[in-house]
Amino acid sequence: MSDDDLDDLIRRVDPDRWLSSRFIGDAGRRADVIAIYAYDHELARAPKVASNPLLGEIRLTWWREALDEIYEDRHVRHHPTAQALADVVKRHGLPREPLEAMIDARYRELDATPMSDEDAVAWARGTAGRAAEVAVRLLDPAANGAAALSAGAAWALDRKGLAKAGGGELGIARAAVAGLSAAAFPAVAHAALIGRAESEFRRRVALTWAVARGRI
Repeated sequence: MSDDDLDDLIRRVDPDRWLSSRFIGDAGRRADVIAIYAYDHELARAPKVASNPLLGEIRLTWWREALDEIYEDRHVRHHPTAQALADVVKRHGLPREPLEAMIDARYRELDATPMSDEDAVAWARGTAGRAAEVAVRLLDPAANGAAALSAGAAWALDRKGLAKAGGGELGIARAAVAGLSAAAFPAVAHAALIGRAESEFRRRVALTWAVARGRI
């Protein structure tokens, strides 16, 4: 699977973040960010496609082992997202911790117990929040990646229908991302689509306005 194939995948399964990535001017950096979104997508699939929690754990363990291969400079399993992720890690020197945290956060989805607001925020920060943090690092290594955590989390909570838990995160996010550079902002721009269920054209307009202002 080529970079274009991964891009097509994210366009289908993750249209908000795909639209945001269109505002990344450098094609190579855009492909790097898409690889992170593809990794997040694969982790999200683990709880959804498994018929029981044990199988979900096995799928998540598969990705933890892929990280072992990447960070131990071993042969990386032949999976398009794992291969793309390995390339991004190698070229940018990405730390393992946020990528592993994205795996850890998905275990909560294997538990059928309803999430409390606190659980939901922790889950959202560990999944889409961490993905936004990594994306910011890729787009502007000097940027404060932590500023992206709440933006990614608020977006994830909105998409999961947990608006009550996401309200506080959105307020934090709006203040936090104000200091991000123009280069880094596309990593959090999708948070501007929170609460919107509109045509792609109107969503593009909303994103363009958010990017132009540097506000979500």
